[in-house]
Amino acid sequence: MKVLVLGGKGFIGRYVVRALAANGSEVSIGTRHPKEPNEHALILHQLTRSRDWQDVIAPFDVIVNCVGILRERWGEHYADVYRHAPTAIAEAAAAQGKRFIHVTALGLHADASSGFLREKLAGEVAIAKLAGRACIVRPSLLDGVDGFGSRWLRRVVQWPVHFVPADANGALAPLNVNDLGEAIAALCACPSDALPASVELGGETRYPLGQYLQALRTRPSAALTLQMPAWMVRLAAHSLDALHLTPLSWGHVELMRRDNAPRAEDTYALRHWLGRAPTNVGSHVADAATAAATADAGAVNA
Repeated sequence: MKVLVLGGKGFIGRYVVRALAANGSEVSIGTRHPKEPNEHALILHQLTRSRDWQDVIAPFDVIVNCVGILRERWGEHYADVYRHAPTAIAEAAAAQGKRFIHVTALGLHADASSGFLREKLAGEVAIAKLAGRACIVRPSLLDGVDGFGSRWLRRVVQWPVHFVPADANGALAPLNVNDLGEAIAALCACPSDALPASVELGGETRYPLGQYLQALRTRPSAALTLQMPAWMVRLAAHSLDALHLTPLSWGHVELMRRDNAPRAEDTYALRHWLGRAPTNVGSHVADAATAAATADAGAVNA
């Protein structure tokens, strides 16, 4: 199986490439800065018409799109990256009978004020209207040791105080990025009649935001949680967007207001595509706490 992974050097893409290679697939990577023989120069936001992709995808059986931008800059616009280019790929793939796996996110909604969320959703809607062999993959919050956002969050949770938006009422179903890569590789290889039109992937443990921050913490003591007024969080998020600082954006703040967990029918979808139980994100903390409590109880009983 020949697979083209667009954004194959990014956070998600690296794990998709690794999982596909482990399964014996012949993997090529689409990237703006190719360095290896299997890497091809592709700048997604400049390829927004179906004819731009006809020759690009012709040698491949499956195309996986993992490209994403957190903020618009230097001619990169949400509409091109999340709607126009993915739709063009889907149209070209449908015309050639190719399988197209498009990675977006959970929690997208039409009434979002963030262009980041609106254009992601618009891309999903456009792809879903095409009569091709496409699968839209919506992961929940991702955890991993080498992602910009997850590295930043792992540092922040070590602070003695956690600042949580007062209106962050949604539940999270975080998953390990390696699990996501393996699940996408399975979607690339499954029989055509088993490929879903869309699938929502998340871990099987759901956390409120404050509890998840505590679960990621590796320090022995719990952090103090302070609720931040919604107006203050909004001001901070827009300021960070304007300055292109930190992975916290206004789009993420909007996502926190709603559940970021798979729909009921996809609760165990990640387990299904992995063929095993998913990694329990934050389990090292829970295990350590349980061990400490058991040791304390044993000392008292002794």
